[in-house]
Amino acid sequence: MTDALAGILAAAAQGRFPPPDGTTTVIRQPNVRDAGVLAFTAHSVVFTDEDPRWVRAALAAVPGDALAATMNPHFLGALLARTDRHMNTIDLLTVAPALPGAPELELREIRDPEHPRVARAMRFRDEVRVWGTEGGVLILGRGVAGRWETAIEVAEEARGRRLGERLARAARHLVPDTVVWAQQSPGNARSVRTFQAAGYRPVGSEALLIKG
Repeated sequence: MTDALAGILAAAAQGRFPPPDGTTTVIRQPNVRDAGVLAFTAHSVVFTDEDPRWVRAALAAVPGDALAATMNPHFLGALLARTDRHMNTIDLLTVAPALPGAPELELREIRDPEHPRVARAMRFRDEVRVWGTEGGVLILGRGVAGRWETAIEVAEEARGRRLGERLARAARHLVPDTVVWAQQSPGNARSVRTFQAAGYRPVGSEALLIKG
């Protein structure tokens, strides 16, 4: 990762955050696919190819707390309309350091590009790899600014056995990097607790603008 956003993310993964000065950094998208907003403590980053002057004018027009302006529906709605994109939710962004050795959980790699989890992951990530185990699926791929991201899925009948935590921890063994990232919807408390139990720590919030 060599672009501006990648540098910000790499520093945040090591606990070095932008200054909590209440300002917003506006930078270009790292690629055509990835655009959005990151909110850290009292500092936000908007990554978009739109004119920075428009971004700052739109932020200035947001009612309410200026510190929360980048995640305010008024600004996000305006940015979505301006970019002709859509979004799913505002996620909690978490990160964990890689772990040595093989995962304790027995996994089999799914190589079928038509598999629904593989096909969906490839819409948002590159170099996607997917593993399965009884009752669960683990996805790894390169997402925003080339960072390695993971997502997991646990079947309802397999819940209550800490399978989600074991899958999330397995990603830390499998990731070909020093850290692995994961997003969780803040309202999905079960997912948030699962990733935190697996050693992922909160970094900030993230709103991704989806193209097409």
